[in-house]
Amino acid sequence: MNDNTTLDPVTLAVLRGRLEQVADEMDATLYRSAFNPIIAEAHDACHGLYDAASGDTLVQGKSGLPVFVGAMAFAVRATAKVAEARGGMQEGDIWISNDAYDGGTHANDFKLVKPFFRNGKLYCYMASAAHWHDVGGAVPGNYNPAATECWQEAVQIPPVRIVRNGVLDEDVLAILRANTRLPDSLWGDLNGQLAALELGARRLDGLLDEYGDGLVLQALGELRSRALRLMRAHIASLPDGRYSFEDLLDNDGISREPLTIALDMTVQGEKLTLDFSRSSPQCAGPVNISRATAVAACYVALKHLFPDVPANAGVLDAVDFVIPDKLVISAERPRPVGGYTETILRMIDVIFSAAAQADPTRAVAQAYGTINALSIAGHRSDAGREGQRWVMFSFFGGGHGGHSAGDGLAHGNAPISTATIPPLEILEAAYPVRFTEWALRPDSGGDGEHRGGLGAVYEIELLEKDAEVFVFGERGSSPPKGIAGGESGALNVFRYENEGQWQVPPMVSKMRGIQLVRGERVRLETPGGGGWGDPARRNAKEREADRAMGYVSEQGKDKQ
Repeated sequence: MNDNTTLDPVTLAVLRGRLEQVADEMDATLYRSAFNPIIAEAHDACHGLYDAASGDTLVQGKSGLPVFVGAMAFAVRATAKVAEARGGMQEGDIWISNDAYDGGTHANDFKLVKPFFRNGKLYCYMASAAHWHDVGGAVPGNYNPAATECWQEAVQIPPVRIVRNGVLDEDVLAILRANTRLPDSLWGDLNGQLAALELGARRLDGLLDEYGDGLVLQALGELRSRALRLMRAHIASLPDGRYSFEDLLDNDGISREPLTIALDMTVQGEKLTLDFSRSSPQCAGPVNISRATAVAACYVALKHLFPDVPANAGVLDAVDFVIPDKLVISAERPRPVGGYTETILRMIDVIFSAAAQADPTRAVAQAYGTINALSIAGHRSDAGREGQRWVMFSFFGGGHGGHSAGDGLAHGNAPISTATIPPLEILEAAYPVRFTEWALRPDSGGDGEHRGGLGAVYEIELLEKDAEVFVFGERGSSPPKGIAGGESGALNVFRYENEGQWQVPPMVSKMRGIQLVRGERVRLETPGGGGWGDPARRNAKEREADRAMGYVSEQGKDKQ
């Protein structure tokens, strides 16, 4: 086809699928080649295409983390700005950065930006983001609950070229390898991202050769326009008004004081305003996030509420954001941001709960609201591997909220992503640990006409002679809320074993430097989701099924 071909609906649908396939294949390439289980098994990564002029999101893959895709637009812009000051983007270059303040999320998430050229002219950007296992800092795995500045969390890499004119820069690689406890894992993950971008460039070249550069650009513009029109239509279907909701983070890891995430959502015709001005100021500890991350969190929440809207920058074109500077959701360097996952989950919670006031049939009750980032680290003592460093980092699941069509999902992953919970078989094979329990948690879902999904119980025994444990969680003091009359889910519970006694962290959900010896355990009991609707309206047969399946215990039965 040539560039003058008319863009009919069938051609547009085909091109949308083909473009998404480019991103999907990049995702799959990284998942298959990464060394790190958090990428290879949990799919904590994403790829997308970004506008050459603005850096806005054009296309994302279906299996990549949506919060990464939203934040990557900021990373692309920041990288392009640095490149412009250094002579501009060059064909054959790839840039790398983990800047959480311009590019969003936290320092574990390394973003690679590749300028894609056609006939010597910049056509678009291709980008890859992935969670690297360990990148220095005070805590193995980098979720440092006691950090008070970004340098205590991880090495800080501004946008720099990792590939120059098609050749890997060994100097930059040496700096990266020197700032990790796991250099082989880093090397494997980086190579996976580079391979994904190389494949994406080949696939996009083939698509453009087939359909023409101009027609594909026309399709990208139309997909964004359609996303905007759909968003405006969805917003217009909500009753005009101001809908407010606020929720709490347990603490910042430094002070016991809770922090507020507050939203005033205004619907006026086809325009939506999300005003977070009443949220807490930036704090000493690592639950801060940057403004880029906050906007990406809103993107994810809106895609949950309006799932049929194409996943591109048009989602945000109909939305005004009011996020003043120096809030906990617009923190500035060097405030620590390593626990960003917990704060964006609370942002999604307040958006869901505010939207429920406008239309409870569209919204979902709050999910479990914490990834419970857990690191266990030490040195090998077994023959042939004496002194070898090991770091197990993982996140864990919980219950999703009930909704107008049914009960919430039990033991799901966080609504910030399409990632999966790493299988226990993979973790046990890779690290000297044993899961002595991995089960659903009875009575953890909030009651309602449609019950919240159940959380989970994970108990992990150390098989090495000693190790250090770090946990970064939330929802230990403030449970996931129900909507439309539904009840809250259970609180998060973390405990660890020392000398035969079970202990709890002073900060409830966060602690560093827990010392374990062989045979001692840590235990997570994760929250369930909030309930949807008045519990009195729940079907008697459903209640009986809950008890028969063990979702509600005899003790829980007495509460119904």
